[in-house]
Amino acid sequence: MRVARFAGDDDPRFGVVGDEDGTPTIAVLKGDPLYAGYELTGQKVAIDDVRLLAPVIPRSKVVGIGRNYAAHAAELGNDVPETPLVFLKPNTSVVGPGDPIVYPAQSSDVHFEGELAVVIGRICKDVPAEDVDKVVFGYTVANDVTARDLQRTDGQWARAKGFDSFCPLGPWIETNLDPADLRVTTELGGEVKQDGRTSDMVFSVADIVAYVSSFMTLLPGDVILTGTPDGVGPMQVGDSVSVTVEGIGTLTNQVVSHD
Repeated sequence: MRVARFAGDDDPRFGVVGDEDGTPTIAVLKGDPLYAGYELTGQKVAIDDVRLLAPVIPRSKVVGIGRNYAAHAAELGNDVPETPLVFLKPNTSVVGPGDPIVYPAQSSDVHFEGELAVVIGRICKDVPAEDVDKVVFGYTVANDVTARDLQRTDGQWARAKGFDSFCPLGPWIETNLDPADLRVTTELGGEVKQDGRTSDMVFSVADIVAYVSSFMTLLPGDVILTGTPDGVGPMQVGDSVSVTVEGIGTLTNQVVSHD
């Protein structure tokens, strides 16, 4: 099931993405399915008639996992961590499909990082790896935008990864998906820059959720970014970047000036 968050002429709503006579449609839900379940209103809208939003706005946090692909760690001259390398992005960094990525004045080296993202579905703590499926609501596509120069100079990653618009998510949440071996690609201006598979992750989704929940409580709507394949690189103002995760879809955003 694909769960979208969208807006027309009214407040953001949620719905289930489907197809009606060849037209992509959204069956509108009553409330947020993370809290209200899947109760349909009976209304359907064409996707082309609405604007897709970030499928979830984390009420609490976005958790990132660094250097979770060996080839990506190597391309930046880093070792593979012995345990998941965890960082946080503020929920104010989240934007949706089609929203601009704002190039900050403080940086001159902003990179794309295409990733699979996990959306947590229930309050949980100390989740065993074998039970992770019970706490995952679904999966979406993410771009863990990073100011690489600030990441190097600051010695920690809060500013480099925390700017407004530095966490595009979308286009929807896929609730029925096996994350073990999915293709993850990133295109910049139509040219493929990243092409990896989640089977190459150092730590699996189950490992990551179990580890993160061992020291922090996860809440419904929290998002975990699972790391990026090798091939990361700079974006410039005017560039269009598209991240595709097999079984979910494509997330596209354009880079704009901060002015």
